[in-house]
Amino acid sequence: MNKELDYMIREMTEEDYDQIYDLWMSIHGFGIRSIDDSREGVSRFLKRNPTTSVVAVVSTEIVGAILCGHDGRRGCLYHVCVREDYRKHGIGKAMVVACMRALQKERINKVSIIAFKSNSVGNEFWKDAGWTFREDLNYYDFPLNEENITRFNQ
Repeated sequence: MNKELDYMIREMTEEDYDQIYDLWMSIHGFGIRSIDDSREGVSRFLKRNPTTSVVAVVSTEIVGAILCGHDGRRGCLYHVCVREDYRKHGIGKAMVVACMRALQKERINKVSIIAFKSNSVGNEFWKDAGWTFREDLNYYDFPLNEENITRFNQ
């Protein structure tokens, strides 16, 4: 427990999905994929990565979340978010540290994050936290399922 704000960081469980989804939906500009971010998609992710994703909880309410996983070589943080009225109190940093420690326990030595260019709040967070902005590579992806559409909250 953090004494100042009285929050706790703990491992994410499948039972947290409804609160996490509500959190995602409350954040302006947040991108949610129709399949990957469904209950089934998150459940599949957590089964593959059972100890690395976290939530921040105040009382019984989830106010922050990170999906974190790895492929055995590199970790990746997805959907890092803190409810707007709980930002700037160290919750995001505490969740990131918890994820990185969980990855270290699994002998993962490097972690990455992808932030949309339009996500000024997130990009500022990563820059201030000392993460390296990569200009030496290009990021490509190829959709294997055209039904897995990203929708952004207005």
